[in-house]
Amino acid sequence: MLDLTWSALQVVLSGNMSYSIAEAARRSGLSIDTLRYYERIKLVDPPARDAAGRRAYSDEDLSWLVFLTHLRTTGMPIKMMREYAQLRRHGDAAAGRRRNILVEQRSSVRARIAELQACLDVLDYKIDNYDRICRDLAAAGATVEEMSA
Repeated sequence: MLDLTWSALQVVLSGNMSYSIAEAARRSGLSIDTLRYYERIKLVDPPARDAAGRRAYSDEDLSWLVFLTHLRTTGMPIKMMREYAQLRRHGDAAAGRRRNILVEQRSSVRARIAELQACLDVLDYKIDNYDRICRDLAAAGATVEEMSA
């Protein structure tokens, strides 16, 4: 006979998985300390608790954590992420402001990409220049050691 607690049965019936904090950290790429910090500063709502009182993260929680990670990767400040998280709790009524935050961040990301592309162009130019110099030296009979010195 299958013995399930009520919370485990709800997971089975709903199709939603439940993850420990360690598993949520592993799946999200965040540390356990970061998950607790995000909860403390209200970037994430406190997750449900299992029968033993341990955090039980849902698939929805993990999706939100992955999204937050993307926002951080774009360079969005924690303060702005907190505003976005607060607005998220207001549902569709705050969709306009949430959209504006993302549009502003997209603009910043595009500017950073352009800056990095310019840096990449300089690197490509320098590498191409050194390739030309090395070819010229090789044609003149220089050894690899002489070119690397």
